[in-house]
Amino acid sequence: MDESILKKIKALPPLDDTILKIQRICVDKNSSLADLVKVVESDPMLTANILKSSNSPLYGFSREIKNISHAVSLFGMATVRGFALSSAIKQNIKINLAPYNISNNAFLDISTLQSSLMFKWYSKVNKSMLEILQPASFMMEVGKIVIANELIDQQKENNFKEALAMIKTPDALSLLEKEFVGFNNEEITAKIFEQWNLEGELVESIHFSNDANGASDHIKPYAAALSVVKNSVHIFGQFDDASIARALNLIETYGLASEPFIQTIEQFKQ
Repeated sequence: MDESILKKIKALPPLDDTILKIQRICVDKNSSLADLVKVVESDPMLTANILKSSNSPLYGFSREIKNISHAVSLFGMATVRGFALSSAIKQNIKINLAPYNISNNAFLDISTLQSSLMFKWYSKVNKSMLEILQPASFMMEVGKIVIANELIDQQKENNFKEALAMIKTPDALSLLEKEFVGFNNEEITAKIFEQWNLEGELVESIHFSNDANGASDHIKPYAAALSVVKNSVHIFGQFDDASIARALNLIETYGLASEPFIQTIEQFKQ
């Protein structure tokens, strides 16, 4: 990996103690929801951020979620872990997505929408897979932060923007990223996750989310689901007809059932 990119990844702050404790609880089969609630509640800022995320209208809960215990019981450990990782990104990493022509808030909204789509979709398909898919869907665009910083430092921002205006799909964007900085978002995100010592399944699922057929048999279903979500919701559009058509084509390609996905999309469009 390019030295400049590697330096930027290594310069990212480590996950703080609270997030590390949440990580350990979520991967420990013997831990309980109460263990997770206790750790989250020990950090007032994290508590506030998670409750804000939990009450996003995108999740469609009719009643306000007022405490962490309620959030954990509704969403489960995996989603709350995703909220926590997302909160860590917002607090600890300087975000400037100007090269992608989107605001920081728009970028974070896209991540939230990708996560809520995954949550609603795979709650109908296979809830156990959400242990990996929820944090992955929240975090799979993190590499763009590093790419944007690199483009700015290398004074390539304007050229990138000009090229960006000519494309309309996540696949084309991945190729463009690689052309300008040598690596795409997925490769860089996977490298960041490695540095943070997140589990291999999370790293591999994101790494292969552009080419699920290139993944191992175990990772392929996760990578395929991520591919569908990021083709449905991305910087060029969210749930537009072309994006949904691409997503349905991927569902067919990967041998997934289309009905749960279609039902989920209809929920968002209501």
